[in-house]
Amino acid sequence: MFTSGSCTNPNPTSSSSQNRTRALLQCELPLPLPVILCLQGSGQLDFTDPAATMQLTKTLLEVDFGLRLDLPDDRLCPPVPNRHNYILWLKDLMDTTSYEPAGRKLCGLDIGTGASCIYPLLGTAQRPWSFLATDIDEKSLEYARTNVKLNQLEAWIRLLKRKPDDPLVPLLDDEDDDNVHSIDFVMMNPPFYSSEEDMLSSAQKKARPPLSACTGAPVEMVCEGGEVAHVGRLLRESLALRDRDRIRWYTSMLGKVTSLDALVEQLRGHGIDNYAVTEFVQGNKTRRWALGWSFGPMRPAEHVARGMKAGFWKKVLPPAVSTELLVVSPAEPVDPVIGRIKEVVGALELMSWTWEPEAARGVGRTRENVWSRAWRRKKMKREHQSEGQNEVGTETAASELEACQLGFEIAVVVRKSETLVSLHWREGHDAHIFDSLAGFLQGKLKELLNTGH
Repeated sequence: MFTSGSCTNPNPTSSSSQNRTRALLQCELPLPLPVILCLQGSGQLDFTDPAATMQLTKTLLEVDFGLRLDLPDDRLCPPVPNRHNYILWLKDLMDTTSYEPAGRKLCGLDIGTGASCIYPLLGTAQRPWSFLATDIDEKSLEYARTNVKLNQLEAWIRLLKRKPDDPLVPLLDDEDDDNVHSIDFVMMNPPFYSSEEDMLSSAQKKARPPLSACTGAPVEMVCEGGEVAHVGRLLRESLALRDRDRIRWYTSMLGKVTSLDALVEQLRGHGIDNYAVTEFVQGNKTRRWALGWSFGPMRPAEHVARGMKAGFWKKVLPPAVSTELLVVSPAEPVDPVIGRIKEVVGALELMSWTWEPEAARGVGRTRENVWSRAWRRKKMKREHQSEGQNEVGTETAASELEACQLGFEIAVVVRKSETLVSLHWREGHDAHIFDSLAGFLQGKLKELLNTGH
């Protein structure tokens, strides 16, 4: 259930303030008096008032997602748009790192779910996802259980109490019911601050009062070493688990851009080339960042992996996964371009190649750079050496070559101003083979222009 009453808003983060105000006032759901008075007056809520911000959070969740929430006064009240941005990014991350259709069933792990259990609630409201949600604070878990029950999500969200020294990821080898044996994504929103003194010092440095009331307890706001240490701990656990191939993506939200810089340096230091960074901008004031990494071969789309402007943030961005192959005038016919793509790629000895006419795109997978002269020479040598070998030896040699080195997608997009052909890196760890394919295809498509179709 996404809405309550007649008020619908499929993407609450994209509405303007005026439209959002009108939507709240016009929906059938009865709004609490403090919210009505604020919205009917200046349209501005007093975000320094904990009661007002808590009530607005509850109202937004019920209006937009059909979710009910119960919160104590001394635990964090999550801002809905900020938390929803993380879920939207995760949806894109999961959708673009699989060849399967979007919207499939997935299992997520939310580390430090808090009293609201906000991420599992938002995730299950929009996708057929299930969650394991952990926390070390008994009071937070008590309210999280209440919120799961209030929304009848006991079959989809499982809560697990952890100790501070327990592994962040509860993957074990026995058959205990609390164990999780496969996870599609890990998510967490760790404490920003390394100590209560650090938290107080940060508040004192602000030139103006805080923009929103903070009702968080120290257990939610502070951890030793701050968020860099906490995410670094998750990174170390992920390195220990990488060979077990049971977790696809590790992710975390971050409150400081300096933390993102430090953590990307750690990823690169461990040779992790498949990672994603993005920036969440909410209004004019609030900015958060997210980082994800994977040991698997499936690579996120460009807007997911490089969700920050390249200028100042270029140093933290992962390798580009999209490149232009051809740009032609919209007056030029598209069919010859598509025909050339199908002809050139169809002639290659790929593991697979499928063209989708309605979407004007093709997806291929290859074990080697089969478009190069070096590969053709290598193939001839291999065929010569295989002569006289028995069938077992031939089958063994073939099986060793079956691993996919590059998955790619070619898309043709027709716009008013141009027709764009682009290549997207979907799978693999070798950037050189992707660049090699891009160069090969650019040359073949330019031949099309030179011959005038």
